[in-house]
Amino acid sequence: MNIAITNGLLLMPPAFRSGLDVWSQTDGRSGSPTWAMAGNASLVPADQDFGACLEVVKQQTTTSLRFMGETPMIPGVYLRISARVKAVAGALASVRIAGWAGDGARNHVDGLVETGSTVALRNYGDVVEVSAIVGVGSRRGVDMGWGPRPVFGHFGLDLVGANGGAFRIESIRIDDITAAFVPSLLDWVDVRDFGAVGDGVTNDRDAFLAADAASNGGSVVVPEGNFFISGDLSINSPIRFKGRITTPAATRISFLSSFDFPTYADAFGDETIGMKKALQALLGYTDHLSLDLCGRRVDLDDPLMIEQLAPTTDAFSNRRVIRNGGIQAKPGPAWATGNWSSVATYHPNNPLQLTNVANVAQIEVGSRVIGNGVGREVYVNARNIAQGTLTLSQPLYGGAATRTYTFERYRYLFDFSGMRQLDRLNFVDIDFGCEGIASAVMLAPKGEMIQLRDCYVTRPKDRGITSIGRGCQDLLVDHCQFLSNDMDLPAQSRTTIAINVNANDVKIRNNRFVRFAHFMVACGGGHIITGNHWFQGDGSGQGLRYAGLVLTQPNVQTTVSANYIDNASIEWTNEHSAVPTFTGSEFSFGGLTLTGNTFLCSNTVSWFTWITIKPHGSGHFIQGLNVVGNVFKALYGNVERIDRVDTSIADLNYNGMRNVQFEANTFNGINTYVSNPLMIQYNQNNVSANWTLPVIQGLPFQGWAKSVQSVITESALLTADGTKLDAAPTVSTEVGSTRRQIRLSWAQPLRGKVCIYARMDRPQ
Repeated sequence: MNIAITNGLLLMPPAFRSGLDVWSQTDGRSGSPTWAMAGNASLVPADQDFGACLEVVKQQTTTSLRFMGETPMIPGVYLRISARVKAVAGALASVRIAGWAGDGARNHVDGLVETGSTVALRNYGDVVEVSAIVGVGSRRGVDMGWGPRPVFGHFGLDLVGANGGAFRIESIRIDDITAAFVPSLLDWVDVRDFGAVGDGVTNDRDAFLAADAASNGGSVVVPEGNFFISGDLSINSPIRFKGRITTPAATRISFLSSFDFPTYADAFGDETIGMKKALQALLGYTDHLSLDLCGRRVDLDDPLMIEQLAPTTDAFSNRRVIRNGGIQAKPGPAWATGNWSSVATYHPNNPLQLTNVANVAQIEVGSRVIGNGVGREVYVNARNIAQGTLTLSQPLYGGAATRTYTFERYRYLFDFSGMRQLDRLNFVDIDFGCEGIASAVMLAPKGEMIQLRDCYVTRPKDRGITSIGRGCQDLLVDHCQFLSNDMDLPAQSRTTIAINVNANDVKIRNNRFVRFAHFMVACGGGHIITGNHWFQGDGSGQGLRYAGLVLTQPNVQTTVSANYIDNASIEWTNEHSAVPTFTGSEFSFGGLTLTGNTFLCSNTVSWFTWITIKPHGSGHFIQGLNVVGNVFKALYGNVERIDRVDTSIADLNYNGMRNVQFEANTFNGINTYVSNPLMIQYNQNNVSANWTLPVIQGLPFQGWAKSVQSVITESALLTADGTKLDAAPTVSTEVGSTRRQIRLSWAQPLRGKVCIYARMDRPQ
């Protein structure tokens, strides 16, 4: 008789002629009664159909025959147990294949099907073959799908029905027929073959792990069904899904060789859930560097709140990339803006905290704070419900008071506000399809080196990138396009903002921003803003124009170069200061360099200016500003000048101005040429010992005439009788009520023409 060998194991039981002491009359376990000494059994040496065989006289309602050897149950292997039987005398009965399932402790595994189909023996001498298939997997055609718990079985047959008949049994065969279910040429394994049930209730984790281990370089297939996985799972083999999996929220699923969004979407049968579980794995497993969306668009029913989908991930600092696809919000209630009003107390001595906040528990972290004395883009960074306090992203300039504040919580495609810190996350080639439904990205309270590269942020409802703390340190935004949700509105009606930052060293490079209220509100210093195009015009005739770039720290150490600044201004404020009045212990407005930019406006009011300083407290001055090599051009109507001070709250201290360079700029359609130093040509027609020049309009920000760099005569100096005279004047600055005049005093009355280089600052 042939012996089948599977994984080096002998499966075929011995023939009956080798002895009946290995054949049990009950369940096959060691110590059970055998057929060797049974009075109702004998060996027949030469049956005409079977040759040597066993003859049994049936005396019990169920007469059992079990091989006492432990036939192993191997995941992925299917066994066919068969026997040939005939009735030879007495009452006819029925026959079936049967088994006994044992676990690793040799205990019976209850609750399993342990018998095959019953076949009736209807005629004496008719040879009937009975068989059943057993395996770990519960596939179609498997009579006894035992799952992963049994590790061995005792197999044989049962004679059932009337007693008194005599029956002959040729042999019991056990054959490996795995190839009938899993052809050997296929390079994949099916999780069902390793005990996966797929009923949505049974934990199939071990079956998935077993299939992964058995794939041997091939892939794992998950057939139709709902496979419940509880406990973190990592699959090393490539995997594909026809069915789906479900997990508790905290269970991480890592597909190490198939780590891409389409696999996760197929695995969970839902794009939003698939994206959440892929992100959970991305931020929780060290082998994953990049989540590839494979060009797919991911439709989101609700925001990706990272603290909910990865509740154990408090901080993450390894480089990760989300790339190559689209994220799009689908309309629904989950995107509704949260809105609350509460009374709270603020004091400059505790500049980043609101205290005694009414109903503090209802106010979400990440809410924007709105109210009197609050600058732009101030957010709730943290809250302490027990103490009734809110931590703020920036101080408030309004001074100590108890006020009513409004809190608005926008909803974001990616919301990292629940994490403590996130570093080095890159979005590459991603289309953020906000579609007027959602905002794009809210950063964690702390972090650095977040990057968006070659991305589109399309129609964010409220915000593009929001920083609620210092999670924007070293933020990089490169080669992206931001399209406002307010593009059809006039400039004064727009509310969306593309980016805000609170920390330092942000790089905004080679991007395009279209018709936002502001393209960026930036606190912090050390920023580099270069190669961008931001434009905020509209179709209104004589339309209003507002700030594209808002700088909220007075001493910014920031370079703005080679940008196309179109129908928008640069506004420089100190609105994020708890004590906005200059105290002498701080730096005032300085450290800003504007070089090589193109400034354009069209169809706007004549009083529009591209560079505006708005002090929120008195005593401030400029102590370092370079505006060099830029082009300023007004179309379809001139503007008066390029610069101004917004004095709606406070004016500058013009006596403190120093280190201001306005040079080599080009002016087109601007009525007043602005420069520092400013060249002034003056012609004194009548002889006088004191020449008082008109009020100077061209000094930056209409500053005082603080100093004169040089005085050069451009014609002969003549006395009253026409005598030429060589002379040098005494120069008086800050002359007149405006302090923007200069007086030249000569030793005697003279007339002539001079060229003066005047300045509105004085180095200190």
